Amino acid sequence: MSSLDMVAMPAPPAAGLWSRPYRMLSVGSLMLIGQMAFEYIAVASAMPAVATALGGLHLYALAFGAPLAMAVVGTVAAGRWSDRHGPNRPLWGGVVLFVAGLLLAGLAVSMELLVIGRVLQGFGSGVFSVALYVVVGRAYPSDLHPRVFAAFAGAWVLPSIVGPSVAGLLVEWVGWRWVFLLPALLAVPSALLMLPGLKDMHPPAQAAEPADEGRGRLLWALAAAVGAALLHVAGQRRDGMGVLLLAVALAAVLMAVPRLLPTGTWKLTRGLPTVVALRGLAAAGFFGAEVFVPLMMTTERGLSPAWAGSALTIGALGWSAGSWYEGRHNVGLQAKARSLRRGMALLMAGIASQGLVLMPGMPLGVGVAGWGLAGLGMGMVYPVLSVLTLELSPPESHGIHSSALQLADALASAMVLALGGALLAPQEGTAIGPATYLACFAAAAAVALLGAAGASRVVALRA
Repeated sequence: MSSLDMVAMPAPPAAGLWSRPYRMLSVGSLMLIGQMAFEYIAVASAMPAVATALGGLHLYALAFGAPLAMAVVGTVAAGRWSDRHGPNRPLWGGVVLFVAGLLLAGLAVSMELLVIGRVLQGFGSGVFSVALYVVVGRAYPSDLHPRVFAAFAGAWVLPSIVGPSVAGLLVEWVGWRWVFLLPALLAVPSALLMLPGLKDMHPPAQAAEPADEGRGRLLWALAAAVGAALLHVAGQRRDGMGVLLLAVALAAVLMAVPRLLPTGTWKLTRGLPTVVALRGLAAAGFFGAEVFVPLMMTTERGLSPAWAGSALTIGALGWSAGSWYEGRHNVGLQAKARSLRRGMALLMAGIASQGLVLMPGMPLGVGVAGWGLAGLGMGMVYPVLSVLTLELSPPESHGIHSSALQLADALASAMVLALGGALLAPQEGTAIGPATYLACFAAAAAVALLGAAGASRVVALRA
């Protein structure tokens, strides 16, 4: 490899995350991840109150699914952008859009405007999330990658502890709008800390993807996002138009996904395709259930937003613990496959435990502890999948393959949330009922079970 192909030569492998070459980059990255974490945890905790205030229960699932759908476009755009021009521009572009979306959501006067803000926010987060993955691949030596991704998970700890409580207090004493406005005020200063570590980072001399192919991927990503959004719209209708929209949405998704993800992802082909598929299955299972956990505890058990969000805190702490453990063990492919299988099994058990909360007389602690198991499983799965993606990709393809990883995450989650939205739609203005929640949790648990069954297929020879 010539010097023109090199990107920001890393320091000797003995250096750690907090050594001089990486210190500011690590601090800035982790603070930015922390803002994302607070936004996610706080909004998930506050959304029941937001939907009530704006009269938009029928758009509840769409408020989560729409940003995930637009993140599909953001991740594809950022993958091509990062590989061709380096991660600096997409990082800043994504942060600006993320902040703009938060501001629009925080100032929204209707649920429709809030969803539009969430769409913009989702696109921005998709862009800068991929840029952060590319930064890791190009700025840090490979032996530090497990520690970096474990630190990313660790950056969720403090927001996970204080997020639900802060969100509940903001909703009850100041107003739900500050749940969106607070992270908007802090995201840009967090990104500014990364500037010293980014200034010497440049793209490879030759991008892995031709320009025409990259534009085609972007168009297919837009088709997939539109299809995912239409799934939510179709789920709200109970007429012929709903059936037509459902058919169009499924056709768009089924045509677009094979052109966006590695060949063989649908079939769990061994190696990178299975890595990408597992990321989608894990995300769909976890997030497809988590958005309904605080809503269930609020409507079925009468908890306040702050107390209902406590399960999310325990889940995020479990996630951080699992990621910390995996970050301490830089092991081979077979051991990674075993970690993935165990993590998926814990995720499935944690999702299934939420159904027990609906039983009369069942202590709430069962659901809270169960969600901690789900978080522990995700903590074991996510860092391993991130490390495998970089290990199985050449440096010039880090952007494309990191994009595919997060694209699978966003698209699979959006589709499962569309199902949840369809189940909630008939409940507008009435009590939701245990059967609806059980159906949502059952679908999410089934997805996690599929992931556990396919975990061993990540083992393959390096391409």
